[in-house]
Amino acid sequence: MTQMTFARAINSGLRKSLENDPKVILMGEDIGALGGVFRVTDGLQKDFGKHRVVDTPLAESGIIGTAVGLAYRGYRPVVEIQFDGFIYPAFDQIVSQVAKMHYRTQGAVKMPITIRVPFGGGIGSPEHHSESPEAYFTHTSGLRVVSVSNPQDAHTMIQQAIASDDPVLYFEPKRRYHDKGEVDESLDLSTALSLEKARVVTEGKDVTLLAYGPLVKTARDAALAAADEGISIEVIDLRSLAPLDFATVEASVRKTGRLVITHEASQTGGLGAEIAASITERCFYHLEAAPVRVTGFDVPYPYSKLEMHHLPGLDRILDGVDRALGRPNSLSGLEG
Repeated sequence: MTQMTFARAINSGLRKSLENDPKVILMGEDIGALGGVFRVTDGLQKDFGKHRVVDTPLAESGIIGTAVGLAYRGYRPVVEIQFDGFIYPAFDQIVSQVAKMHYRTQGAVKMPITIRVPFGGGIGSPEHHSESPEAYFTHTSGLRVVSVSNPQDAHTMIQQAIASDDPVLYFEPKRRYHDKGEVDESLDLSTALSLEKARVVTEGKDVTLLAYGPLVKTARDAALAAADEGISIEVIDLRSLAPLDFATVEASVRKTGRLVITHEASQTGGLGAEIAASITERCFYHLEAAPVRVTGFDVPYPYSKLEMHHLPGLDRILDGVDRALGRPNSLSGLEG
């Protein structure tokens, strides 16, 4: 086991994929000589050459289009979208070509493309640099969408994504890049938790709390804080956003009878709405209360001085837990 940052764990996973498969190629803006704006790809071009770690023009549509051509020829391109808000120029390529090519060709053409997307807020940047666009892609059939929350998963899941014959959007929470954790770099991918599975992070019996990416750490902190008041929260890291691991979520909700979902993205049309609706259909007679969503607000991403009011934090998540438990909360108008 090695102690490393989140960013270094992704770098290590990319390095192993480059070493193990000569068909793996990295592409992106400033990922080579600079090592990426977050230095996630630092040193890879020096070690593997400019033909395998490619600095591209500032043209996201062109990057994804090139990746489609490479996938046609049997390569496994890994592309970086420098910031979450820069993905929109490539939206047509992703949803119209990447997502549909396998189905359109009746399985004759595979699209083993991994699209790395640093996403979410918390780093003091404005709009286009702090967005959470994952729901656009979970809505699109033909795409796998995952989000990692810790260095070990970051290291393992990037390799699993690259090895997948399906296109994978790999969302990296940029405010967690400097978080450290233990990483087993020798972990056998065949024995690791599969790419589409959720993980129970903290076991509990009173409320199920779902999170992914940057908010898993906040959810764990909420569970610790709630425990001081005698409330037992089961925290689940979704990991895979498309497909969703409903089996793990259902098992938890059938036990606790209550569900809280949190994400940084806006509430309307967000992933939380889909989960709430699906769990209500699947677990209606086990629910003691309506599912609760704790999310970002339905506004464009605010200026840096306001972002911590916009992002779900410890207090807002605990307030959501109180709502699920029928305790005094911000919406009830009752004082605690």
